[in-house]
Parts: sequence; structure tokens; C-alpha cells
Amino acid sequence: MALQNIGAANSDDAFYRYKMPRMITKIEGRGNGIKTNIVNMVDIAKALARPASYTTKYFGCELGAQSKFDEKAGTSHVNGAHDTAKLAGLLENFIKKYVQCYGCGNPETEILITKNQMIQLKCAACGFVSDVDMRDKLTTFIIKNPPETKKSSKDKKAMRKAEKERLKEGEVADEEQKKLKKDAKKKGSSTSRDGITKPISTKKKASGSDEERTSPPHSQVDEKEESPGEDDEDEVQWLTDTSAEAARQRIQEQLSAVTADMVMLSTDEPEKKEKAARKTSDGSKNGNSMHYGKLVVEVKAILNKGVVPSELQSHLAALTAPAQEKINALFEALFDGIEKGIAKEVLKKKSYLSAAISMEEGSQLLLLQAIEAFCLKSTSNALKEIAVVLKALYDADVLEEEHIVQWYQEGLKGDNKNSQIWKNAKPLIDWLQSAESESEEE
Repeated sequence: MALQNIGAANSDDAFYRYKMPRMITKIEGRGNGIKTNIVNMVDIAKALARPASYTTKYFGCELGAQSKFDEKAGTSHVNGAHDTAKLAGLLENFIKKYVQCYGCGNPETEILITKNQMIQLKCAACGFVSDVDMRDKLTTFIIKNPPETKKSSKDKKAMRKAEKERLKEGEVADEEQKKLKKDAKKKGSSTSRDGITKPISTKKKASGSDEERTSPPHSQVDEKEESPGEDDEDEVQWLTDTSAEAARQRIQEQLSAVTADMVMLSTDEPEKKEKAARKTSDGSKNGNSMHYGKLVVEVKAILNKGVVPSELQSHLAALTAPAQEKINALFEALFDGIEKGIAKEVLKKKSYLSAAISMEEGSQLLLLQAIEAFCLKSTSNALKEIAVVLKALYDADVLEEEHIVQWYQEGLKGDNKNSQIWKNAKPLIDWLQSAESESEEE
């Protein structure tokens, strides 16, 4: 069966994953009883996730002819003789109005009917809700014949919840078992002051001379090792306290006071460097460093000179600033002052972002953090359109799925885990993960 991409705008994309069968028509009858039979209408409707009666009725409304879909036989007829190309053009209009998302153009949408008898399309990718024009004739037919609710999706959600609950119960049981083992080990050992755990023998000390306490012969040792019936409680376990206080105490006992201070100073230096690095990264992420405003001005000056995206990498490398601050400044310089439609502007200037993140490994996370900082800092609608922006960069192969999911999961663990940005980005993350699970099942 010949397949084609859903939507005329995606016809040239060889890697587009949403496809449908090519329309096949057949003219039947003669005279006044002539009809056009859309042979594979059921397969097309399944690919579009819409009832076949909707597309058949739409053809009749647009052509001003009677149309009928027989659910038992699965046949779709439209009165009159009509060319395949003409019906394919009408099907394309149906896809634009009732299938594709008005925000991101994704065909993975669901028809919703509100309490006010209005029809909306909810996108599973970006979460955008599109309002359908109610002046179209097909809308009355859809309201009278609403689409069936997907029971399978509810069953899948219930199964996923049950799996999560079982995993949580298993983790709790594992933690309880670990605690019991730790308690048993603590009872069989005592910790000395110098931080070294000394074993306590569970057997009574044998009385006698030194000759009686000598090591047993080799044959007896082999018999003890090979005997499987002995209890694990008689085994001796040695543990070392690795805390900073115990380490300091052991160093002071072995070295002089001056040498011990030198050693402890050397151990404190990596911690100080790590704290300084954290402060630098936090300041660059939020754009709060003193020279950040000057950096944005410099990047704007570079862009105003008409720099080609291929030359952007060398200009950014010449700037004296951390990599995160450079990406933050670039994103702000490109999209500062845009009130609405930031996703469209991102697509127009995607070549600059693609050239910027090719500087080093892990730069996709830098771009995601720059988008996060811009949305939290901006007063425009960038925060509302975060899912659409990420979806646009994902479709343009600027951002990869694994980096988007990693950025989202790290954000939920951070200090601003309750921010609105994660709630707005959640529909895209759910769509990416569900698409991945579906591809694995296929």
C-alpha cells in the first residue's frame, strides 16, 4: 500500500513519521445513479484518528452532493463522478481544519466538544487547544455524532498507575530489608573511638595455654571453608569510618600538627573550588552576573553586523564569558522584545541556535537552560509557548529527545521545581515518552 505524509506541508520530509495511505477511488453505476466509491476510506480515517463518517460527510458538504458511509460494510460513497485529485484536495482541507494542531501542525490531536457546543482540537504534543470555525457545515454533524472516548488510553493509564504502585511497594520492602540487615550488623559489632570497627566474637573464649590457641592446621581450615552448614553470624566484618572527623583524627595521630594542617588544607581546596563553580554556574544560568548586560549588548552588536550563522561560532568563542552566559545572551539578543509568536521567530532563526550549540558537547542542555532563563525572566508570552518552542526546535533537529527529557527531569529536582515552566512543558514530555514507548512496542 502506497503511503504519503499527512499534510501537504510535510510532503517533502522523508523522515516524517505520520503517514496515511494514498486515496483510491472507483466510479460505480451509470446515469443518475453514478457514484464515487472511496475504496480505502477506512484505512485513511484510521491513520487520521477520525471516524470515516466525518471525512465522507465533509466530501458531501463541500461538493453539494449526497454522501453515505456504511459502517457494517465499511464503504464510503459520494454521489456523482469525482476525480481522485479533487477528493484528495478536499481531504487536505479536512486535515487542516479538523486534524492538524493550529499551533505546531502536529496531526496527533483529539476532538473535544465543550459545554457550549463548541469544537476544539487538543494537541497531544504541545498541549495547545485549537478552536474550530463553527461556521463550517460539518460541525453540526460532529456535534450530533461525537467521537467515541478512547477506552484503551484509560486502561493504559490504569495499568501504568498500577505498575508505579507495585514498584513503590517493592522499593519500600527493599528499604525495610536493608534497615533490618544494618540493625543486625550494628548489634554484632561495636565502634571504637578511633573510627575503626572491632569485631566481637559470638563464641565463648576458649580457656587454655598459648599452645592451645595456636592456629589450626591447614586441613582443618579447608574443612571449615568447605562446610556449608555454618551460620553467617560467626563471620567477621570490618568497617572503616570515612567521615571527615575520623579522617582528621587519624591524620593528627600519624602526623605532626603542622603536617596535618597542610593535608587538611589540600583536602578543603577542591570543596572550595566546587562551591565557586556552583556559584558561577548559578549566576550564569540566571543572568545575574555584573557583566551579563554588557555581554548581551556585545552579542546584539555582532548580530547587527549581519553575521552569517556559520561565522557566529568564531565570534562567540572570542567573547570572555562562560559558555552558559554566551548562550543565554545569544537567545536574549535574538528574541528580546517579542510579545507573541516566539515559536515562529525561533524557527526563522534556528540556524543561529544550531550554530551556537555545536561548540561543545552537552551544549543542548545549555540551550535548554537558556530558554528556561529567558522564559522565567521575560514578561512576554514565552512562558506560555515553551512547549511549542521546544517542539519546533525538536522538529528542526536542533534539540534531541533525550536532552529535552533530561533537562525536564533535572528541573523537577531543582529549587524552582514548582515553577509554571514545568507544568507548561509537561504535555511535550509526555508526548515524547509515549511516542518512544509506542515505537518500542512496534
